[in-house]
Amino acid sequence: MQKSSKIYVAGHRGLVGSAIARSLKEKGYTNIVTRTHSELDLLNQAKVNEFFETEKPEYVFLAAAHVGGIGANSTYPADFIYKNMVIGFNIVEAARKNGVKKLMNLGSTCIYPKMAEQPIKEESLLTGPLEPTNDAYALAKISVIKLCTAYNKQHGTNFLSVMPTNLYGIGDNYELSGSHVFPAMIRKFHEAKASGEDVVHLWGDGTPLREFLFAGDLAEAVVFLMESKDAKDIRTPTGDFVNVGTGKELTIRELAETIREVVYSDCPGRSCKIEWDSSKPNGTPRKLCDVSRLNSLGWKAKVDIKEGIKISYDDFLSGNVRK
Repeated sequence: MQKSSKIYVAGHRGLVGSAIARSLKEKGYTNIVTRTHSELDLLNQAKVNEFFETEKPEYVFLAAAHVGGIGANSTYPADFIYKNMVIGFNIVEAARKNGVKKLMNLGSTCIYPKMAEQPIKEESLLTGPLEPTNDAYALAKISVIKLCTAYNKQHGTNFLSVMPTNLYGIGDNYELSGSHVFPAMIRKFHEAKASGEDVVHLWGDGTPLREFLFAGDLAEAVVFLMESKDAKDIRTPTGDFVNVGTGKELTIRELAETIREVVYSDCPGRSCKIEWDSSKPNGTPRKLCDVSRLNSLGWKAKVDIKEGIKISYDDFLSGNVRK
């Protein structure tokens, strides 16, 4: 990409899209195109085609998605499979029709089988059953990965996909009804501190192992790939995509204890208990990315979990987030 290249960031208000837009601006890119949902409904194929025909973006970051935690995925599976598949298909097809030079599709490691061998390699895709609590979202994401790969094969496009692990960071969604585990914990511990409550109730038993990636690190990774790699550089037998993560994991219990430590760091002598509700689902027991392929391409994550929690909590306190 040239600094003056026209770059469309789909989903620029979300956690991932906003991080990508910030990274591009910091690196000196000056021609970034964005649209809010009210300005462009990505579920409307005709409107998406019209936008691409008018704007003619040269590069596209597909970060728009309908997202949520275990509760939202379990309650609204039809929304998750339909909206994510349609958004992805509309943008990828419009990019093909309008000669986009390179597209970066943002997926998720939830595409992998629930019991995939750990750490999870890209070759594990479609080798076993998905986690039932988010299979609708996963199937939509798999479909878009396969669409990009098929277009590369049939039409000679240069459409890459990345599978980031669990994300958190600046601009996260803290609405308890639809947020992921990381922002939900930050909000719950903050509200306990503010109200004086001495107990925070969390889902599951705290034993699942998870990997967390700072969204700013993901943005650095995808800009790096767009600047220097092509689809052929990340090709595997299962598709033109690569994992993005830290390669490090911790239990949900350890995450909760670390977030509690950060939230209460300005209140010496104060804290709260954690009570686990084992009647609620844990989700996948372990999910760690094998990031050796991305590391071999020249990129590694930089922000460690405690530093990332501090940055995220400061952002939460700023009030410029969804609560």
